Amino acid sequence: MPTPYVLLAAAIAAEVAGTTAMKYSDGFTRLWPSLGTAAGYLLAFTLLAQTLKSMSVGTAYAIWAGVGTAAVAAIGMLFLGESANAVKLVGIGLVIVGVILLNVGGAH
Repeated sequence: MPTPYVLLAAAIAAEVAGTTAMKYSDGFTRLWPSLGTAAGYLLAFTLLAQTLKSMSVGTAYAIWAGVGTAAVAAIGMLFLGESANAVKLVGIGLVIVGVILLNVGGAH
């Protein structure tokens, strides 16, 4: 059985893939991106549920939300033509720092 952090990383990757596919689904009017969204989220929640068997929900959710948010924001800026500016980059950095501080400070 993979470690909880490996499962959580896979869950985050699936959620980020599902969210990215949602961008291309055109409001769920395009079949394949819509199915990709559903599959990504189904896999993400399945893996997150497995993670929660051996990791506290506070720790798992802090990592899930923070890393997922930062990754989707970065993908938007790097690949989807969304604007990148200093405020957004600082915001991503603060999200990452927040996740680290929650874990160091005892989110578990």
